Amino acid sequence: MQIKNLYTKDKPVISFEIFPPKKNTPIDGVYDTIESLKDLKPGFISVTYGAGGSTARTTIELASTIKNKYRVETLAHLTCVSSTKDEIAEILETLNKNGIKNILALRGDLPSDKNFKFPDPLNYNYASDLVSQIQKHGNFCVGGAVYPEGHIECGNLNQDLQHIKNKVDAGTDFLISQLFFDNELYYDFLDKARCKGIDVPISAGILPVLSKSQMDHIIRLCGCNLPPKFTRILDKYSNKPEALKEAGVAYAIEQIIDLLSWGVDGVHLYTMNRPKTTRKIIESISSIRDAFNKEIA
Repeated sequence: MQIKNLYTKDKPVISFEIFPPKKNTPIDGVYDTIESLKDLKPGFISVTYGAGGSTARTTIELASTIKNKYRVETLAHLTCVSSTKDEIAEILETLNKNGIKNILALRGDLPSDKNFKFPDPLNYNYASDLVSQIQKHGNFCVGGAVYPEGHIECGNLNQDLQHIKNKVDAGTDFLISQLFFDNELYYDFLDKARCKGIDVPISAGILPVLSKSQMDHIIRLCGCNLPPKFTRILDKYSNKPEALKEAGVAYAIEQIIDLLSWGVDGVHLYTMNRPKTTRKIIESISSIRDAFNKEIA
């Protein structure tokens, strides 16, 4: 099934994200994660893509297994900044042969190589360029990424919204947000996106914070705003790992409950390949989700 159709069939769509193992790390642990998550009945499971396509083969393998063995719809990430158009065409053909019809089209992070030239006419400048090629290649459903507080490389949110609109106009069917911790900022982003004419479904990306080091990495990665309530949690439990983990999960649950009450299109949970944490969150929101689904049935 094309993921865009899930949003009209089963709103809100609850989905998960997993990532392939690092190089020289057994893949068995990831399969254990999938095995533990499948009975939670997510709308789909997305599989990330390593920097510069470093996990391309494993991403395709995992996505194919999720769809063909576990019978859960899958979303394969695909980044393009370090790839030529011919290389992307080969990957699209492989995805097609494996029955994978949903792709999250991403530009990807710029390589750290000092000799890397960007922009390069042989490669891609923006995710919208990748979307255009995917739509010419075959019958794929294409997702895109959004940053509710603006992309860290972009000058301002209005400019970033125009980039998102360009992706949608190029053929992006749905969007998934980067993580955030302030729901009010997310709601403001949705209002601005709709006013801009961005009318495709948008899922809210949620990450349960489980450690201080994880939080520091997140801030460096996307620079998201930390509301006072969340800052107090970090200050109080930063030296108490187990307590911080519990508080982080509780905060994520509270965020999701509020998002469901507001009526979001979907919630995309960044699982970090931690099935126990994911299960705890889904079980905590299941009654609210079920009540909402009965209401719209």
